[in-house]
This record gives sequence, structure tokens and C-alpha cells, in this order.
Amino acid sequence: MAQTVSQSVADNAVRASATTTRKSAAHARSYTVRAGDYLARIADEQQVRGGWQKLYADNREAVGSNPSLIHPGLKLSLGTRAASTGTRSSTGSSSSSSSASSSSSSSSKSTQPTQSSSSSSSDTAARSAGSATSSSGYTLPVSGATIGTGYHVAGSMWSSGYHTGVDFVVPTGTSLKAVAAGTVVSAGWGGAYGNQVVIKLADGYYAQYAHLSQLSVSAGQTVTAGQQIGLSGATGNVTGPHLHFEIRTTPDYGSDVDPVGYLRSHGVAVG
Repeated sequence: MAQTVSQSVADNAVRASATTTRKSAAHARSYTVRAGDYLARIADEQQVRGGWQKLYADNREAVGSNPSLIHPGLKLSLGTRAASTGTRSSTGSSSSSSSASSSSSSSSKSTQPTQSSSSSSSDTAARSAGSATSSSGYTLPVSGATIGTGYHVAGSMWSSGYHTGVDFVVPTGTSLKAVAAGTVVSAGWGGAYGNQVVIKLADGYYAQYAHLSQLSVSAGQTVTAGQQIGLSGATGNVTGPHLHFEIRTTPDYGSDVDPVGYLRSHGVAVG
């Protein structure tokens, strides 16, 4: 009799487990990435609890190390951790290799604690760059930051097909500086760039600062090297807080040049 009762309990447990499994499968959702998508928008439109950070965490193996680089056709799990496949998206792998010199990619845009181990060396680099400002007349756009996504990294999420600037990984509210003396040609909303500032520098090039949380200058204002022009943020199309920085030959999109090479040519140490 005892054996019969024990067997009945075991059978009930198995049936309950199977029912739970079926319910979980029924509630599991997925989404296939389309051109122009980015994690923050997908999380918002699909009402993912925990936002893009939860979406990225559940699909990190598929997305790769850079949450900004997702390609059309990539299948994402919504609300539950994706099953391990042992493979990563080719775009994510490309991003990792193209920014191997960075201590973090754009995945660190909202995961600032990962930078703590390298903060000392970053601060030292920033102080060194600051000392060069007085002699060269140029400085870094932000102090103590590492580069996440580099210049010309390929990706379908960018209308040009590649990243037109560099992303400095900084938390919201970090002071941003004019890299050299110049005149502000625009300061305000820039669509996908969020709040942005564009400065015409003395040598005729233009510096663009995007995704700002706050503007400290206005159009027509003259600025000096190192002067605060705003605070970093996460406005516009982003997956987390950072500074998107470009150097251009005109004030308009599509005239970009390598911003790191430009700063280095003026004696500023970057990275």
C-alpha cells in the first residue's frame, strides 16, 4: 500500500513538472531583428521587463560583446534567457575584434562598474592629455574615459553602414569639453543623435558631441579649449549613456574623418 501511495506522489510530481514546462514554452516569446532596430527600441515596443539591459543579458551569447551591433535576421528571446548555442552573431564578433584594444565595447555603456579596475590608468592618461592642452591648444572631449565602439566599425544600424565617430564610455552627467577653441554652430536636438553640440574649430574642422543630457552652450557662442559644452547622457538612439564624438570637414553628417587620428595629430593622447 505504501509503495502505491509513493508511486502516485511521484507520478503527480512528474505531471506537474511537465505542465510547468509546457506553460513556460507557451509564454516564451522571440523577436527577429529588422533593419534599423536597436535593443532599446525592441525592448520598449515588445514591453520587455527590465528594458534593453534585460534583453541584452538574456541574449548576450547571440548578440556578442557590443549591444549596439545587432544585425537583421538575428533572433532574440524576449523575457527569458536564450538557450546556449555556442555561437555568436558575426556582427558582434566583428565588433569585438575591431575594438580589441578597448577595455570595454558599447556593452559597457550602461555597465560602468566594469571600468573600475582600469580607472587609475584612465585617470593617469587623462592627466597626461590635460598637460598637453596648454602646449597644443587641444584636449580630450572627456576625461578619464575609454573608447567603446571605434571609428568605421561596420554595422547595419548606422545609415552610412559604419560608425561615423567614436563612443567614449562615460556615465550620464559627465562634463564634456571643447577639444579646441572655436565657435558653436549648433546646439539642440539632432534626431537620432539626441541633444548635440557642433563646434567649428579654428582650423576649419567641426567637432560634434551627441547624446547629451544637458547643453552648456548655445549657437554663435565662442568657446576655448577645455571649456564645458555640456553633460553626457543617453538621448536619441542609444542603448546606454556615452559620448558619441565626431570630427567632420563640414557641420553636416557624412563628412566625418577619423577623430582619434585628428586628436593625435594635435598632440592629444587617446586610449
